[in-house]
Amino acid sequence: MVDDGGTSPDRIVFLGHSTVVIQLDGIRLLTDPLLRRGVAHLRRQTEPVDRALPSTADAVLISHLHRDHLDIASLRLLGRDTPLLVPAGAAAWLQRRGFENVRELGVGDRADVGNLIVTAVHASHDGSRHPGGLRAETVGYVVRGPRAIYFAGDTEVFEQMSELSPELDVALLPVAGWGSRLGKGHMDPLDAARAVSLLNPRLAIPIHWGTLLPVGVPRRRRARLEDPPHLFARHVARIAPNVEVRILAPGEQTAL
Repeated sequence: MVDDGGTSPDRIVFLGHSTVVIQLDGIRLLTDPLLRRGVAHLRRQTEPVDRALPSTADAVLISHLHRDHLDIASLRLLGRDTPLLVPAGAAAWLQRRGFENVRELGVGDRADVGNLIVTAVHASHDGSRHPGGLRAETVGYVVRGPRAIYFAGDTEVFEQMSELSPELDVALLPVAGWGSRLGKGHMDPLDAARAVSLLNPRLAIPIHWGTLLPVGVPRRRRARLEDPPHLFARHVARIAPNVEVRILAPGEQTAL
């Protein structure tokens, strides 16, 4: 189910890959912004991001240092004074690149953004940045206000997911990747459905799919970009039938 926003001011806008606008209680958060047509050897396969959507972000949440999640050029489009919440170990590296408002959150640390409380939570994923080997924590985030929203970033399923947040309203979960196979530290559609059974949110929205592919990928691969979220929805219907799944194409939004 996708809508045009309705009357609720609270909404989720999926901009593609792991880039999501979370609008809650009048505050706008932006996750892992990738706002360009490509990064490194990856190219966007969908329409360009409408940059008016993320341009007024009150804060940016960065889950880890991989280039498809922490893109310096995209952050510069937002302005060097935009508040950045980043994993422990990443702040000094960003400050050397001119970003003026950077705050580190280790697992369990919290930050207030307006009336919202943002808490960094565990993620099982190696988020080192290459080349260079810069290391920092990899985290997800739970955003709490009138609703509770979990943004997973990149992670494997881990048993402690059931303890991340009681009465979770929305889970934003990665269901695919961009390569020919998923390596350690990721979830495929079935893994993500298992995560839903642990998290038990009211609503699950699949992310990290259908947006990026390496240059030169065969046409048959491009034609299957939309498969993962639908596989995820079918698995959730079997494993956690009480949870609603809403599939948003890049650029689509839904009211909460």
